[in-house]
Amino acid sequence: MAPRRITTRNARFQQWQALLANRSKRHRGREFLVHGVRPVTLAVEQGWTVRALVYDADRRLSRWARELLASTSAECWAMAPELLAELGEREDGTELLAVVEMPPDDFSRIPVGPEFLGVAFDRPTSPGNVGSVIRSADSFGAHGVVVTGHAADVYDPKSVRASTGSLFGLPTVRAPGHREVAEWLGRARAAGTAVTVIGTDEDGDTDVFSCDLTRPVLLAVGNETAGLSPAWRELCDETVSIPMTGSASSLNAANAASVVLYEAARQRIAARGAAAPSGATGGAAAG
Repeated sequence: MAPRRITTRNARFQQWQALLANRSKRHRGREFLVHGVRPVTLAVEQGWTVRALVYDADRRLSRWARELLASTSAECWAMAPELLAELGEREDGTELLAVVEMPPDDFSRIPVGPEFLGVAFDRPTSPGNVGSVIRSADSFGAHGVVVTGHAADVYDPKSVRASTGSLFGLPTVRAPGHREVAEWLGRARAAGTAVTVIGTDEDGDTDVFSCDLTRPVLLAVGNETAGLSPAWRELCDETVSIPMTGSASSLNAANAASVVLYEAARQRIAARGAAAPSGATGGAAAG
């Protein structure tokens, strides 16, 4: 299909421009903008529905962009470079961006099994922190992220960028509040997976290094300013603190989540190593 062209701020341009800052329009249309080679590539590789690819009409495209345009079933739009720069939010120009469809907020997207590790981020106010938590959760082997309450938007461009593409590889679901999460965990427990909810708190029951994070765990992270709400504290089975030695009184919420996720990954790697058969070397026998 021949590409369509946009050279003025027409209705289609304004529709996409609204996706940058207007949360209501993003969710009404169930689509959002994706910038950058890695995020766009991962969106395609992970099977997300790409509704449109928009590229610089006056630029010699890279091999990556040419191959992507040639292989896609999405609509292709050639756009005047100054307009594309506005959508890309970059003064130095943007080669290509994608308009991607939002998946459903369905808990079934997150697999819950014996090695489950998940994150519930309650009422985050910073989209950058949302994306950072998704990135850390993906990096340290989590199975999914839930963002609850009146929160920053998962699909805000700042969140999508901060995730550096992890949003497309790690199931991320939005939920109105803790009740929906409790119902989801109840279904998992009824199916045989006893998930423990562990909250982060500077006055936690124990320090994170003394907490068993090898069991099925949902890590609850509170709002950047107020921490966990009373309802979330009630839902937690345990709370953990992170030992600190400097003058800071606490960590940024995303940083705190990253520390606990790293400790969970460390414990799980150590547990798998301890469970390996004694004498196993992993090397090939000499012939």
